[in-house]
Amino acid sequence: MSGQENVQRPLDALGRSVNSPVLIKLKGDREFRGILKSFDLHMNLVLNDAEELQDGEITRKLGVVLIRGDNIVYISP
Repeated sequence: MSGQENVQRPLDALGRSVNSPVLIKLKGDREFRGILKSFDLHMNLVLNDAEELQDGEITRKLGVVLIRGDNIVYISP
């Protein structure tokens, strides 16, 4: 991989993103941005300073949120 650490499993990449900003897209075209604080094996996520986005613009500031893993389409570190 050019310039990136070798990632063996998807959860390894997620683990490297703890305490960093992430962008989350959910089913139904909902998007959230926040600081990834923790996750589990089901990819349930806890975000701090979370914001809901629509068309790239902030629509709501939510604070701490729990996102259920089965609703996630993608996670972008």
